[in-house]
Amino acid sequence: MPTLYAHRGASAELPENTLPAFLRALEVGATAIETDVHCSRDGQVVISHDPTGAAAAGEPRAIRDVPYAELRTWDVGCGPGVRRGRADPSARFQMPTLEEALAALPGVPFNVDIKRHDRAAAEAVVAAVRRVNASSRVLLTSFDAATVRAVRQAGYEGPTGLGQREILRLLAWPEVALRRLPLPGKAAQVPVSFGPLRLDRRAWIDKAHHLGIEVHYWTINAPEEAERLLALGADAIMTDDPAAIAPVFRRATAS
Repeated sequence: MPTLYAHRGASAELPENTLPAFLRALEVGATAIETDVHCSRDGQVVISHDPTGAAAAGEPRAIRDVPYAELRTWDVGCGPGVRRGRADPSARFQMPTLEEALAALPGVPFNVDIKRHDRAAAEAVVAAVRRVNASSRVLLTSFDAATVRAVRQAGYEGPTGLGQREILRLLAWPEVALRRLPLPGKAAQVPVSFGPLRLDRRAWIDKAHHLGIEVHYWTINAPEEAERLLALGADAIMTDDPAAIAPVFRRATAS
């Protein structure tokens, strides 16, 4: 059954990467959460897409330079890049830790993109997931192949995505070569196109499936596009607007 990932939660309706956005996403039909993490100055793994608080909280400082106790005071629903949608105008939104989010949503699958590209961040994220015994339901990934490799070298027990260089190998290498030198990740997470290169091709999806690799598409907000990709064999779709895309999944799984 394909997975409907809420991209940073129900981010079309509520401030992204917050617990209310995650809860709203599940309420309207998402089956998993996609989110992003950075590390605070004191090593806490916190949920944020951007490396600074400028867009979400109007705070220009880098998250890596601020202790978590201070990050906790930021209102990440008041910045110039925030979509508040359904949010109460007076509500404040806190930046959660990864452990807090996983504990608040037991049993919910997460896709976690490690935005800080270094070994220390990779190891901190692995440790955070382990502390809440969530490895089996957390797919760790990064665009940076070295960061994903550090996750695997840390002995992470759960699934990992393919880094960007690994996705290029999946695209460029013939299937016979990839069988001899298999890629270690579970999922290739891609847009429908990269420049002139189309990634929404059934032949490429079939190739990935032959190698035991899932294909996940981001970020899909049009129902007709989601329907087309599911028909091609997509294993997962990431969307800002799970309320709009969930009915497509219900129809696809009912047929």
